[in-house]
Amino acid sequence: LPMAVSEEIDRVLPVVDAAVAAGITVSVDTRRSAVMKAVLAAGATVINDVTALAGDEASPEIIAAAGASAILMHMRGAPETMQQAPAYRLASFDVFEWLAARVEACVAAGIPRNRIAIDPGIGFGKTDRHNLDLLDRAGVFHGTGCAVAIGVSRKSFIGRLAGIDAPKDRLPGTI
Repeated sequence: LPMAVSEEIDRVLPVVDAAVAAGITVSVDTRRSAVMKAVLAAGATVINDVTALAGDEASPEIIAAAGASAILMHMRGAPETMQQAPAYRLASFDVFEWLAARVEACVAAGIPRNRIAIDPGIGFGKTDRHNLDLLDRAGVFHGTGCAVAIGVSRKSFIGRLAGIDAPKDRLPGTI
């Protein structure tokens, strides 16, 4: 079962409070607007959302009102189903098209483009071939006018390509 919103807030707020008190810039991964509102009020300045602020209709306005930044990630489907036969015409094109539309929706909601980064979502509803296509054509994502964030750190597809089972041994493939 998904975690209750109140439990997510109770888990993350002490960490945000401590990091902000230490002068650390805080980014929180969440797709729930109530959590976004709570952590931004506590001093977080970046929200990283696997739904690209599309999963909760209040999210873009909350980010805009707080003057925060957002990382919009692409994910095909839901975490529970995203790896069940993902299909694209061309992953880089399809993901770019979807993320570009999300950027425009967020800009229309009041988030300045210079406060948006996009993430093609390596491994989130993609096969190894899709991931390689996204990495091969990563430059295209700059066409959104936003910063590009790509997370490949020790991903399972690196292990499959390199024949390395243990995530701790995937650092060379990550680099």
